[in-house]
Amino acid sequence: MLFEEPSNLLKQELREPATYNAIISAIASGKTKLSEISGTVGMESSLCSKYIGNLMTLGIVKRETPVTEPNSKRPIYELEDFFFRFWYTFIPPNMAAIVSDRMERIYASAVENRLHDYMGRVFEKMCRDYLLFYEDNLPMNIQSIGQWWGGNPVTHKQAQIDVVAILAEAKSAVIGSCKFKNEKLPFSELQMMQEYARIMGGFEQYYYFFFSKSGFADALRQEQNERKLRLVTLDEMYRIP
Repeated sequence: MLFEEPSNLLKQELREPATYNAIISAIASGKTKLSEISGTVGMESSLCSKYIGNLMTLGIVKRETPVTEPNSKRPIYELEDFFFRFWYTFIPPNMAAIVSDRMERIYASAVENRLHDYMGRVFEKMCRDYLLFYEDNLPMNIQSIGQWWGGNPVTHKQAQIDVVAILAEAKSAVIGSCKFKNEKLPFSELQMMQEYARIMGGFEQYYYFFFSKSGFADALRQEQNERKLRLVTLDEMYRIP
């Protein structure tokens, strides 16, 4: 029923649907920086930025910066509309199977086996919404919430924190890790988040909220009451009244 919905929307709302389709496809494939998107599409960055702005106006694309740097010059772009994200992730690669009515034959390998990876970003949004709207055990109100990323000077790799909520007292923050996997979240996740907190800096007090589809390792559960650590399962999130 919704097979042609994205293309129909682009045709109705925009003059150059093919160009916008290419930009959305690039973002869906993991190109999140303006230089990456424009390079993939074959367009000058300044012009590509205008097209992306139109997609942001439609609520299809969003601009993200590290939550501690709202005026950062290094933003990334992601698909805000999860219907578009699902469509561009799974439909174009499987178009032949869909139009020939043979999708059921390859569903397990083409879609089902990739759902956990796809759900990672969706789950992060669910976790941020849970903290913002439903969590009653926060030490104070949330001032702003988002994600954070930056360079790790020790490993020279990118460090990324799924959820960072800056609390009403400017020197306090909640750091969250979200994992949508068929395995328990290990104790090493806490150690890694503590390291990332030091890299991010800027806060005197940290609270850790971990979200996991499949639960938590016993060693991590033992730390729950000792290091300002809160563990939230997917079942607990779904039991919201």
